[in-house]
Amino acid sequence: MSNSLTNLGNNLRLLLSMSLADVVDVLVVAVAVYAVISFIRRTNSIRVAQGLFLLLVALALSSVLKLSLTNFLLRQVFEIGVLAMVVLFQPEIRRALERVGSYRLFSLFGRQMGGQTMEKTIMQTVYACEDMSRDRTGALIVFERTNRLTGIVMDVGTEIDATVSLELLKNVFYKGSPLHDGAVIIRDGRLAAAGCMLPLTEKSNLSRELGTRHRAGLGLSERSDAVVVIVSEETGSISVAMDGLLKRHLTADMLEAQLRQELLSDEDQAERGGLWERLKSRKGSKDAKQNADQ
Repeated sequence: MSNSLTNLGNNLRLLLSMSLADVVDVLVVAVAVYAVISFIRRTNSIRVAQGLFLLLVALALSSVLKLSLTNFLLRQVFEIGVLAMVVLFQPEIRRALERVGSYRLFSLFGRQMGGQTMEKTIMQTVYACEDMSRDRTGALIVFERTNRLTGIVMDVGTEIDATVSLELLKNVFYKGSPLHDGAVIIRDGRLAAAGCMLPLTEKSNLSRELGTRHRAGLGLSERSDAVVVIVSEETGSISVAMDGLLKRHLTADMLEAQLRQELLSDEDQAERGGLWERLKSRKGSKDAKQNADQ
């Protein structure tokens, strides 16, 4: 019991003696470790990580047991292995650096848009996707978040800067429109650009059912934290790409729920009330939309 109290007292003294620099140092290391683990999980390289861990264990054991020749060979293999890792994961490392370089620092200090603006944008997008899905009109809609997309796609697009509406989205993706083959970029709740070309995914194990729009949506989601909505021209299926993953065959309600979860803060969602209030609001908006169409 006394030993436990002594250890507890020593730990408390150690914590109290930590300076601000020590706290920052620990946080930086924790973030770095978390980033490495996330990278390993996202790239499905868990076996490579296991191999490196076993190599480190063998290196430590050879040092403890004073196996000089074995230790020397393992150190050489480890140094070559680090260079091989850089070569093997060059595309993933490049995408990670692109995401870091395009991060919006000021997004840390507050939201860039009001909840009501984003709320309207989401609803208009859902209605447009619902109509385009029924009419088999292909669409590619990108919601920019913290990663800036200017250097990736908007340099080759056409700037618009307009309020997002059902009619505007349907006109952009109408087959006779000169911009219908590209993607639209929604920034801060407004339609910033159209006709944007997105980078295609480098994954080779995708279903043959997925066309260029799906591959472009996946490619951008691998390089940024954007939320990409895809409407298939062949099947009318609605999909959402995020973080290199694709959610397919979504209904309008599922799409709305997904966009709310990813694009609205907890406070904005709380202001909307419960499920019954959201359903009534959606029904009222649908009725208004039908009256406008008539």
